[in-house]
Amino acid sequence: MTLMTSLISRSAFCFLALTCVTSILTSCGGSKKSGGKKKVRLAFVTNASADFWAYAQAGIRQAEAEFDDIEVEFKVGDGSAAKQRELCEALLVRGVKGIAISPTNPSGQKEMLNEWAEKAALITVDSDAVDSNRKFYLGTDNVAAGRQAGELLKEALPNGGKVMAFVGLGDQANAVERYRGLKEAVEGTKIEIIDLRTDEVDFGKARRNAEDTLTNYPDIAGMVGLWSYNAPLILEAVRDKGVLDQVKIIGFDEDPRTLKAIDKGEIHGTVVQKPYEFGYQAIVALRAMVIEGKTPKDLEIPATNQKFIETLVIRKGEGLNYLKKCEAWKASIK
Repeated sequence: MTLMTSLISRSAFCFLALTCVTSILTSCGGSKKSGGKKKVRLAFVTNASADFWAYAQAGIRQAEAEFDDIEVEFKVGDGSAAKQRELCEALLVRGVKGIAISPTNPSGQKEMLNEWAEKAALITVDSDAVDSNRKFYLGTDNVAAGRQAGELLKEALPNGGKVMAFVGLGDQANAVERYRGLKEAVEGTKIEIIDLRTDEVDFGKARRNAEDTLTNYPDIAGMVGLWSYNAPLILEAVRDKGVLDQVKIIGFDEDPRTLKAIDKGEIHGTVVQKPYEFGYQAIVALRAMVIEGKTPKDLEIPATNQKFIETLVIRKGEGLNYLKKCEAWKASIK
């Protein structure tokens, strides 16, 4: 081998070795942003599956598109604390630095929430856990939203009557607070709220709860669904029973079936939150805390560590217009 050949061979070997090392380092580094910096992983964990959370996901993807230094995992719960534990622990193993979560059982999950808060920036969304070490809560003032539902109920039943309320998980903070606000709004009227029926996020049971109410209380005048899927399932039961002209229905959130039924006059109205803003603002806040080192105070979170996003009331004539907005959000994540 000549000296020149030897030098060329050594140069080629060195170039090949450098290329291999670079390739290995790149693969070990995970996701990259432009400029070669590692993206910070964040996550959003829902309590269960619903269109409501698809709208939140649209806001999440918008935030992710605006910042090239983050990537966000969107995980859907099944209504149980056990599933949320499984999801969050897997996320932390994968190196997630910030988590936004809607806890299914805030009081029962206090210990696990505190564990996660030690390992990542943790905020609660939609359902709060005030006794935990979460950084802050982002979402609806659920007592105030419950009062709005109560105002709709008073519009629908000016002469009063018996009313049943329905929700998925009765011990979740947003359910407790909405029910409280609902009852506060109708105090002193002729409206009698009989009870709150829960279904554990089982749609079949939710439908049966409505059917049982119609059977056991033939004089029922109103039914209030405090979670997004409740009103559409109540409506199915009321239709099948043939008592649409007798039972007034109040909904919560912007399920497409609810919005269509409002404009048909089958559901009196609904209180809608802003899930798109939940998703968007949660990710922007997590990024600011994790990457920029900002505190809730820096983010202008009130001293209560609760940031409320206002709700809207949708009545007849407004349902389909709002549905178009929701469909646009959902289409944006496909």
